[in-house]
Amino acid sequence: MKTTPEPRFARIAAMMGDPTRARMLAHLLDGALATAGELARAVDVTPQTASAHLAKLLDAELVSMRAQGRHRYFKLADGDIAHALEALAIVAERNTTGDPARGKWSLPAYRPLREARSCYGHLAGRLGVHLHDALIAHEVLALDGDRFQLAPSGERRLNQLGFEVDGISSSRARGIVYPCVDWSERRDHFAGPLAVGLLDHFIAKRWMVRVPDSRALSVSAQGRRALSDLLGRGFDGMASKRA
Repeated sequence: MKTTPEPRFARIAAMMGDPTRARMLAHLLDGALATAGELARAVDVTPQTASAHLAKLLDAELVSMRAQGRHRYFKLADGDIAHALEALAIVAERNTTGDPARGKWSLPAYRPLREARSCYGHLAGRLGVHLHDALIAHEVLALDGDRFQLAPSGERRLNQLGFEVDGISSSRARGIVYPCVDWSERRDHFAGPLAVGLLDHFIAKRWMVRVPDSRALSVSAQGRRALSDLLGRGFDGMASKRA
């Protein structure tokens, strides 16, 4: 009898399906580096247990490790892993209406994450979706074939924010940015080199501030003023609710 081969994703799915490893991967979704000890505390396991799980995640190439001095830092292996986790989250959290305002996103603990959060180094949530729409509507970005590139006026507009685009390299496969489905909004936000650079700039300028022990981001009063011209009146109203 002919046997159907096991799908190649089966091993990876099993690796992600363990509750402790799933919590570790979710913790790393913001793109930040974390030590084994920090991950152990974040998911409430012993350091020995955390190390055993991290060894398996490294072997499966779901995370990468960087040694610096006496410490070893872990992060998601690449953006493809982050996007796979976000896609799984969308499937896992479907509800009968498809309305993100219902279910867990209506709970107070999740509202800050829905408004603005980091997703593997770029902006996600309602503000991430709004940034996606504004960069297109205000002609900062334009489609070149099937990829987004800076529009002729885009560099000038970003320079007005103090953001230099010269150091941003375009991905060969996907361009300077590419759409990424937002798991709370079920619409696209932008991932890619420019999206990561913009969020780094917003945080460096203190226009957005990381909420401690969370992927949530808060918009400062200075950030509302600085970004309102780029993102428009709708952004200003949204950001005011977060302050």
